[in-house]
Amino acid sequence: MSHNQNQRDVMDPARASAFLAALGNENGLETGDILPPFFHQLYFWAALPPEMLGRDGHPKVGLGLIPDLGLPRRMWAGGRLSFNVPLRVGLEAEKRSTLESAVQKTGRTGPLGFVTLKHEIWQEGVLCLTEWQDLVYREDPDPTASRPVPPQSRADETDRREVSFSSTLLFRYSALTFNGHRIHYDENYAREVEGYSGLVVHGPLLAQQLMLMAEDLMGPLAEFAFRASSPLMHSEPAILCRSGHDLWVRGPDGRQCISAVATPR
Repeated sequence: MSHNQNQRDVMDPARASAFLAALGNENGLETGDILPPFFHQLYFWAALPPEMLGRDGHPKVGLGLIPDLGLPRRMWAGGRLSFNVPLRVGLEAEKRSTLESAVQKTGRTGPLGFVTLKHEIWQEGVLCLTEWQDLVYREDPDPTASRPVPPQSRADETDRREVSFSSTLLFRYSALTFNGHRIHYDENYAREVEGYSGLVVHGPLLAQQLMLMAEDLMGPLAEFAFRASSPLMHSEPAILCRSGHDLWVRGPDGRQCISAVATPR
């Protein structure tokens, strides 16, 4: 297992434009344009043959940066981004990734594995952004155990936008990010193996929506940090909320799905 990994990729304008279209924006991007925040998730694919994938569709742990902690369920728990210089569409970039930490603990629901990856994105010799990605690994769900009560969302937002997530959007986002996690497109797997009530909206897709909202309302971002607290199913409408530098996603029952803090330049 390696603790460092470097990848190079061209910030293809067609891929970024396709994602904008999936989000309902008909204005495409051309070479030289600024790449919207977090759109680097569309690049640097981990394209591996089937025999190097786990049961969940992700690359097998223990082969790359992430060690095998003996826990099958993976969740993107949150992350933090520091934006230095905007990435430009159509130019090559390099992603330098390192394993910052991997620890095991015992929580209320059993053993947990916490992994933090650090990614630096460079373009034309300049560090454009740094991202810390927090992953949590856990055991398969116990069908006899009671489900944890999710936190309730704040209700003091000054800005709000209603959003919905069709199975088509989830499929397109999985395809554009080359994310094979089956909870986002295989409903039987999501229900029967990982214990969800339906298809799960990608945590990064929720964070992406909040980032675009923050930039629209606050201008270019210097930092953005987010934390997932409850999964959102694709059949559930949600509300993107903002109050000052705080942003969050509220589910239809009032629960908090994700919270974030945005710092403008």
